[in-house]
Amino acid sequence: MSKYSKEDIIRLVREGDVEFIRMQFTDIFGQLKNVAITASQIEKAVNNQIMIDGSSIEGFVRIHESDQYLYPDLDSFTVLPWRPQHGKVARLICDVYNPDGTPFVGDPRGVLKRVLKKAADMGYSFNVGPECEFFLFQTDEAGNPTTTTSDEAGYFDLGPLDHGESTRREICLALEQMGFEIEASHHEVAQGQHEIDFKYAEALTAADNIMTFKLAVKTLAQKNGLHATFMPKPVFGINGSGMHTNMSLFKDGKNVFFDPDDSRKLSKEAYSFIAGLLKHVCGMAAITNPLVNSYKRLVPGYEAPCYLAWSASNRSALIRIPAARGQATRVELRCPDPTCNPYLALAVCLAAGLDGIEKGLTPPDEITENIFAMDEATRDAKGIKSLPGSLKDAVDALKADELICEALGDHVVSHYTEGKYAEWDAYRTHVSNWEISKYLITY
Repeated sequence: MSKYSKEDIIRLVREGDVEFIRMQFTDIFGQLKNVAITASQIEKAVNNQIMIDGSSIEGFVRIHESDQYLYPDLDSFTVLPWRPQHGKVARLICDVYNPDGTPFVGDPRGVLKRVLKKAADMGYSFNVGPECEFFLFQTDEAGNPTTTTSDEAGYFDLGPLDHGESTRREICLALEQMGFEIEASHHEVAQGQHEIDFKYAEALTAADNIMTFKLAVKTLAQKNGLHATFMPKPVFGINGSGMHTNMSLFKDGKNVFFDPDDSRKLSKEAYSFIAGLLKHVCGMAAITNPLVNSYKRLVPGYEAPCYLAWSASNRSALIRIPAARGQATRVELRCPDPTCNPYLALAVCLAAGLDGIEKGLTPPDEITENIFAMDEATRDAKGIKSLPGSLKDAVDALKADELICEALGDHVVSHYTEGKYAEWDAYRTHVSNWEISKYLITY
């Protein structure tokens, strides 16, 4: 049931002193885009008449098929609280459509909608709770970002050590004004690292919320003279930033992952969902961990999972089952990082889990020991494999996984992999400071 009608949106704009509306959409690489319109154009907007040039958006369409239209999700209307409150700025999150009225196959939001429809046809709704980590860094005299912080705090510390505390508080308050329910916010393990957790939601809303969250964090940090980054590993030698993703399936209002009669209180569907994730997680990695830098976080020693295993308690495993049961039973995938496109990431997670359920897959034995403390021979003996070690390996694995390719669609796969191979080649051929300091004098 929709919250707003077209007439509601027009009234909210006209009576609420809204002067600009940002028509937001996301490209296949997870970058938030927008077309800003004035309040006088709101009737055109709610009737799907705002056009964009798709050829100027990376990974969208070619120049001769460039016209596309923005179809706003009316329930996504909200006023941006960090903008002036006289002459307000609001936003609408949009789907991208072709001129003939069909959904554009390269729209990431549409990709997620297609997989959600498959889940709905199986009787399921998909709920997601993300845990987004980020760094707050100082800027230099020119306002450019650095990787330095005056923050000396650690996990769960508070001021005066936590110099980002006031910015984190401001972010939480702004998000609550936009309808978020903030469950927790705290300092993370590394200096300058923070986490804000918001209440789980149906997957499409959760993906929208992740994009809104990243915009709010970056905007308010900049307002306070700081630079916020979701880069997975901005500083060598300390923990990187992840986006642990908590997932559950519901049917007829009940959590299908819960079974009170099982020894772990997990259902057959939960085990099969876990098995599906483990089967396809290497093919998903280029989506859940999309940067060259992502694979510098996924190494042993910094709490980031890099080994394919699951556990009901063990945080060194890729998939963890948090302790809560009943309606709160959930599967936590710990590898994604916050640079991922959330629409594509949630789409491939759901597609993998549903594949496990459809095929009745069974996961390998639970690993309760610390995997990071095992040597390679022990891991081999237990059948514990690793995530791809580089973006190149991850893109190769994506192209080899038919189910993940099918979930994304040919258009997204071809443009996404082309872009990521180009990113890898740019990195591979770049001469870094490490190489200069290591080799220039010695050789």
